Amino acid sequence: MGLAVRRTEGPADTTAVYVHGLGGSSTNWTDLAAQLSPFAGGTAVDLPGFGFSEPEPGFDFSLDAHAEILGRYVEEQGGKPAHLLGNSMGGAVALLLAARRPELVRTLTLISPAMPDRRLDPRRLSDPRMALAYLPLVGRRVRKQLAALGPRERARQVIKLCYAEPDVFAESRLDELEAEHSERAEFKWATPALARSTFGIFRTWTARGEASLWSVARSVTVPTLVVWGIHDRVISAKRAVRTAEALPHARLLVLPRTGHVAQMERPVAVARAVLGMWESVENRTW
Repeated sequence: MGLAVRRTEGPADTTAVYVHGLGGSSTNWTDLAAQLSPFAGGTAVDLPGFGFSEPEPGFDFSLDAHAEILGRYVEEQGGKPAHLLGNSMGGAVALLLAARRPELVRTLTLISPAMPDRRLDPRRLSDPRMALAYLPLVGRRVRKQLAALGPRERARQVIKLCYAEPDVFAESRLDELEAEHSERAEFKWATPALARSTFGIFRTWTARGEASLWSVARSVTVPTLVVWGIHDRVISAKRAVRTAEALPHARLLVLPRTGHVAQMERPVAVARAVLGMWESVENRTW
């Protein structure tokens, strides 16, 4: 399966691979990749069904399936293990890959990873009507209402949900996000991919024993940085300490005035923390 990617030029001997969250794409990493480009060449992927990566027939959209595809991609790049960075769903996917294929991962950065958080709160959704979209009787009507939203309105909803301070989001970037939403609206596979990936996350969140993400985290052996926005409405910052404590070689950074996508809202602060980890790992002091 071929993945659409966005590349950021940088040193050829050091590679960073960026993995977006649910409903996101490779464009979510533009600013952070630019900050890190003097130190690592960057590749931001569109997971199957997101951005411009068309899923192959039969792809099941589970977190395990996303992790398998990501692992194949990283392996195909050859060379040294990559610095792996993931946000939200992409954080959970990166976590799974680091646990199962540690030889592919030099360091792991998890930004508000999608650790189990089963709160029933419509404020976690970019549009509260999404909670009704797949219910019997009302679901079809709600899906039609959501589909009728213009791409710019959908883009604004996403930023309002994911940013603590949505007013800082540049209009030029909103233009880009609107264009991306418009293009994706033409892909018949986009909406089903979003729905099925959402269900895939929920299935993982209800897993027990070794399949639980908390158990997976305890098996990760690579150096890890966990970053969380204190005002994250999607995955509660209450999960931050538990996540960092579950990972054997992790440190935690909690950022004020920050929401669910710290790499977009606070790219400079996140870049400093990531570079600090890379340097510490290089010096064997992590």
